[in-house]
Amino acid sequence: MQIGFNKPYFTGKEIIYIQQAVANAHISGDGFFTKKCHQFFESRYGFKKCLLTTSCTDALEMAAILIDTNPQDEIIMPAYTFVSTANAFALRGAKIVFADSQSQHPNIDADTIEALVTLRTKAIVVVHYAGVACEMDKIRTIAQKHNLFLIEDAAQAIEAYYKNQPLGSFGHFATFSFHETKNIIAGEGGMLVINDEKFVKRAEIIREKGTNRSAFFRGEVDKYNWIDIGSSFLPSDIIAAILQAQLENLQDIQQKRHQIWQNYYQLLQTGEKKGFFSLPQIPVYAQHNAHSFYIICKNLTQRTELINFLKSKGIQAVFHYLSLHRSPFYVSHNKITPHLPNSDFFSDCLLRLPFYYELSLNEQKYICECVMKFYEREQKF
Repeated sequence: MQIGFNKPYFTGKEIIYIQQAVANAHISGDGFFTKKCHQFFESRYGFKKCLLTTSCTDALEMAAILIDTNPQDEIIMPAYTFVSTANAFALRGAKIVFADSQSQHPNIDADTIEALVTLRTKAIVVVHYAGVACEMDKIRTIAQKHNLFLIEDAAQAIEAYYKNQPLGSFGHFATFSFHETKNIIAGEGGMLVINDEKFVKRAEIIREKGTNRSAFFRGEVDKYNWIDIGSSFLPSDIIAAILQAQLENLQDIQQKRHQIWQNYYQLLQTGEKKGFFSLPQIPVYAQHNAHSFYIICKNLTQRTELINFLKSKGIQAVFHYLSLHRSPFYVSHNKITPHLPNSDFFSDCLLRLPFYYELSLNEQKYICECVMKFYEREQKF
């Protein structure tokens, strides 16, 4: 049996909608399907304004431009995240200030944030890891107290909630990913959410190469000009056509993913009770979206051996982020490396198991049996 880590799921309408986009003779940005996707998110989650982008990375870069990030600024964010979270602000010259994870979850430890705030701090960027909400009440209070921008990296967090409020609705800005590893996919693709209305017009300009082209096509100006910095951040309507097909099946996709997540949790509970590993902990304030399932190994050596054992059984299990405060780029540009033990722990010990819509219960049972065999074998030595 061969079980890969990820397999993109297609609903069956993707090709139909791509053909429709082609028939519409508008396959560049902001066509029929792009507008439908914008309407979906704004209606379902109450976001003020949504703009599809070519990636979540681009959405983050747009957010960095919108808050006028510059070399005098400091941006607080978790060290346990993908490089795009930091890169967006590093590109504008800002100093990245890394915070530690919680002891029981990879999300940023809200209790450590305020001590990192200085007169140069401009924004707090939170990452909702695995579609599990950060402590948004605490974090929003800190941002308001110090007059800081709050940005949500919600790349993994579609259809996830904090106290029944959708993730992506708390910050001045939020960013989502539709990469093929996410719950809802478009191959590549992302989205910027603007929750503060005063930034909407400038966001449109930045997304359209720094021009007021969007206003021109709405008939608000008689010609469009270069009026700000920007880049080509908008995706083809073909990407949006794929996304629209997925969004129409959101409920079905989410129901299946939650079942897969729950299967893993139930099948591996015995291993946790025996002290072999730890399972994900979901805080009471979070309604997660079954983005991924992971176990926490005891140490790096054990995780490496487990990865190799599962590989020998035809199963691809993978670790995730390497703490950015220990990355070659960060170390070469900063004299002091912060002590972030929880982030380091998850870098060394977190192991993600295969997770995708078409993963069968029999395949999950096989994966969990192999995981348990590894640990039972370990106990004998």
